Amino acid sequence: MGPGDRPYELAEPLSTRETPVIVEVPHAGLGMPPEVLAQIDVPRASFARDADLFVDELFADATLEGATLIRARLSRYVIDLNRAEDDVDAESVEGAPPTARAPRGVIWRLSGDGTRVFAKPLRRAELDRRLAAYHRPYHAELRRILAHKMQRFGVAVILAAHSMPSHARWATGALGPSRADVVPGTRGRTTADARFIDAVESLAATKGWSVRHDDPYRGGYTTTHYGRPRDGVHAVQVELARRLYMDEERLVLHTKSDDVRTWCRGLVAKLGELALR
Repeated sequence: MGPGDRPYELAEPLSTRETPVIVEVPHAGLGMPPEVLAQIDVPRASFARDADLFVDELFADATLEGATLIRARLSRYVIDLNRAEDDVDAESVEGAPPTARAPRGVIWRLSGDGTRVFAKPLRRAELDRRLAAYHRPYHAELRRILAHKMQRFGVAVILAAHSMPSHARWATGALGPSRADVVPGTRGRTTADARFIDAVESLAATKGWSVRHDDPYRGGYTTTHYGRPRDGVHAVQVELARRLYMDEERLVLHTKSDDVRTWCRGLVAKLGELALR
């Protein structure tokens, strides 16, 4: 990724029938600018383990169903686009409030395995640089797309697409309980109308997949910030357990990934159908 490149890729609807759906993939990227890489101490294997690997591929057919697709190109170790700008603590960024606790905020100082991502807090100027170069352009583009959808349709649906480790992990590093196959995150069903939330669960049921709402993820910044059902903007975060489509140890897709990709396309189509009613 060159210094003048956008921190995201945008794919417009290929279908002749555009829908109000936006598929947003903030964590599948692995891009790492050299100046940021020089500050990183975490083992290289953590880069992929802490990314939502292949989620952009699973939802690549969204444009065929009339949706707009935006995906981040950068690793979340550069900046986490699904966190608020002020979601930092003093161990992550100099000058942050001493009472704040954000080891995995807009700047990740701890990897998913609990190891330090960098040796010392970033200077505030470095955070400001990353916000200006990466975070703000991404969300400015997302707002632009939202405005377009609202102007054209009077409604918009954000599908925030994520994946999650299939098991929780204890602080000791040992694997914890198994997670559900699909976790819709809607902050207690407040960020979207019920018909969109229920569509995720009903489609998961057709595959025999288990569903657990808001557990362990209730929806991040995108869902919370943009989801305003009363204003016609609906946001649902969807976490897919990685066992559904990949080998979590080898970090490669397995044979069932095509089936999951078909399911993801069906979900995008269903949300678009509901939004256009």
